[in-house]
Amino acid sequence: MRENWRIKVSVAAGVSALALSALMTAPAVADEAADSLQEVQMPAGVKIVEGLAPVAGADAPSLEPEADAPFSAAAAAKAAPAANTCLGSTAAYGSKGCFQHNGDIVWAGDTQKDGMSAAVGVYTDYGRAAEVCINKLGVNTWATCNKDYRETGNVRLRVFRYDGDTGKFYQPETWSGWIPVDGKY
Repeated sequence: MRENWRIKVSVAAGVSALALSALMTAPAVADEAADSLQEVQMPAGVKIVEGLAPVAGADAPSLEPEADAPFSAAAAAKAAPAANTCLGSTAAYGSKGCFQHNGDIVWAGDTQKDGMSAAVGVYTDYGRAAEVCINKLGVNTWATCNKDYRETGNVRLRVFRYDGDTGKFYQPETWSGWIPVDGKY
């Protein structure tokens, strides 16, 4: 009798732990806006750069979620990327970003009409100060920030929203993996 009680308590404890872990580790849906905006704290000294409209005739990445397969890091890792391939495609609610290794161009795409701008933070693995490329061109547009990163380094993208009226950044946010500046995986 006492053995059955221990089994029941063990099963109940296991189910409770599993339910709690599922609740705590479930990712937030990145395609939906948060009910209330949560500010993102930026490191001191982050430089904000206003992106420019892409050069006429530039091969811009797609703003559609399902069209990103050719621009993803996984696809690029299987074959040598073309010069205009946008690597590390990363998206969160209202924002999308990627890195074009030929020319060191950061792309910031705005995908939501919500009065905010797309923001793509760029971090390096060699100590260069972080910068954020802001797209103030409006919904369904891309903006580019042309940078010059060390060819032997890697960059990592952080995609989120920016409110130009307050100068603050907001979640949801998403990070890419490390992307080689030279485009060679």
